[in-house]
Amino acid sequence: MLVLSRKKNESIVIDDKIVVTVVEIRGDKVRLGIEAPKEVPVHRKEVHAAIMAEQTQQEPPAVSSAENPA
Repeated sequence: MLVLSRKKNESIVIDDKIVVTVVEIRGDKVRLGIEAPKEVPVHRKEVHAAIMAEQTQQEPPAVSSAENPA
């Protein structure tokens, strides 16, 4: 994991497409602003985990070739 230090209003750039800016620092919380192309989903980790869990539940079970002979 790369660890960077930034002050308020400073940014990092990821792959020339995504800019993450420190918007506010208050106590032990940091507010980040994220500029990314619309096709790049950006979620908090807990939201991403919930989305992935929901997608896993919605996937139909795989059918093996032994159960479905051709």
